[in-house]
Amino acid sequence: MSTSVKVRRRGDFYAAAAFGFACLLANTSAQAQTLEQALSRAYLANPTLNSQRASVRATDEQVPQALSGYRPIINATGDVGVQRSSTKLDDSGSGAIPDLSAFNRRQRAQIGGLLSELGSSPTKGTAYPRGVGIQGQQTIYDGQQTYNRVRTAESNILGAREQLRNSEQNVLFDAAQAYMDVLRDYAILDVRKNNVDVLQEELRAARERFNVGEVTRTDTAQAEAAVEGARTAVSQAEANLNTSRATYRQIVGEDIGRPRAAKSIDKLLPKSLGSAINLSQAQHPAILAAFHGVDAATLQIRVLEGALLPQLGVEAAFSRRWDDSLQQPGRTTVGSLVGRLTIPIYQGGSEYSSVRQAKETAGQRRLEADISRDQVRQAVVSAWGNVESTTAQISSAQAQIEANQVALNGVREEAKVGQRTTLDVLNAQQLVLDSRVTLIQAQHDRVVASYALMSSVGWLTAAKLGLAVAKYDPNVHYEQVRDKWIGLRTPDGR
Repeated sequence: MSTSVKVRRRGDFYAAAAFGFACLLANTSAQAQTLEQALSRAYLANPTLNSQRASVRATDEQVPQALSGYRPIINATGDVGVQRSSTKLDDSGSGAIPDLSAFNRRQRAQIGGLLSELGSSPTKGTAYPRGVGIQGQQTIYDGQQTYNRVRTAESNILGAREQLRNSEQNVLFDAAQAYMDVLRDYAILDVRKNNVDVLQEELRAARERFNVGEVTRTDTAQAEAAVEGARTAVSQAEANLNTSRATYRQIVGEDIGRPRAAKSIDKLLPKSLGSAINLSQAQHPAILAAFHGVDAATLQIRVLEGALLPQLGVEAAFSRRWDDSLQQPGRTTVGSLVGRLTIPIYQGGSEYSSVRQAKETAGQRRLEADISRDQVRQAVVSAWGNVESTTAQISSAQAQIEANQVALNGVREEAKVGQRTTLDVLNAQQLVLDSRVTLIQAQHDRVVASYALMSSVGWLTAAKLGLAVAKYDPNVHYEQVRDKWIGLRTPDGR
């Protein structure tokens, strides 16, 4: 039988099994939850996933930051001050200081200028110089640094989105595993409790037979010990269940009631191992994120090389000053427009070192991409093997239960006629219990393995699973901020 046929029949078998251990959950409460509800809740409320979404939104801002290199830089300035001056008359001058009180301000200033030229100056003076100005710079060519910065930012955003998709897969897998852990532990707890009831019945029968002399005190002691051991196992099962419930709450964000049997997702799985490997290499988010990292590192080399190319820009300025000093009262207006070409010749060698460093980083990113591909391939092969292994385990455990149950019934009948001891009955009962626990664990592992296979291929997403939940679209925020020139508030109002 080919591998692909096995996978198709595996779904039929799994659906037919229908989580036999879930039948043990007879007392389903009103708080019962489905696996789909748990996954939907985790998709919306898991803090790790929401943190990664915030990280993607922060990465979106790299594009408008890079685009700012195409836009002008404008600054306004203003100043105001006070200036006091005092000039002492030269005694070797022409004589006494003339009385200027009869003249107006402009006339005094003119006379003061004449006296200054002659080596004499009137008394003290106070001025209030002030001015305003505006300057603007516009880059015309910067060695394509801005262009490559924008492309680098876009690659970083694409990589961040793939990391978000990978985080989504991890969170959904953790939620599925946590849900199945709770379901398993509920089933095991019920089996353990049922075992206590069965052993108590065996103890009652042993005591009755002891009273009529059919068995010894040893038989009743063995039955009593078995009951106490079963009660200890119940306590341990309850502790395991509480731990699983706590883990579920941590991942999903709410308490869980009595879980329901999960639906099979075998119809979503790849049909062969080769197909699974090829799909994973082409679309797994960890691999795609690594490739975007290679693109970003390569573009960073071009950004740094652009610093070695000529830079061309335009500078414009306008200013106006007022000066009411005695020497030059009035207003001055200045405007300028300058084109500036800068040709780098040598800046100490740091730019060359940065380029070499960026090339090594790009090589590192390529190696990391190869590592990611190998890791994903290993995960696919491992998950595929686990799916096949647990499928076989379920079949074996079911056959084991049937055989052990037949043996138990036979041992009980033989014990009634004295051919078997109480210990033989207890051992047979333990074998039935162990095989039931094995089946529960195998069915749990089968579901977890199928979700692990989905994750290793790159398909474990809310969209692929068809979860009834509003899907998060990272492109919405990107479009909101990409061409935003000004503003401090985020799109959600913060």
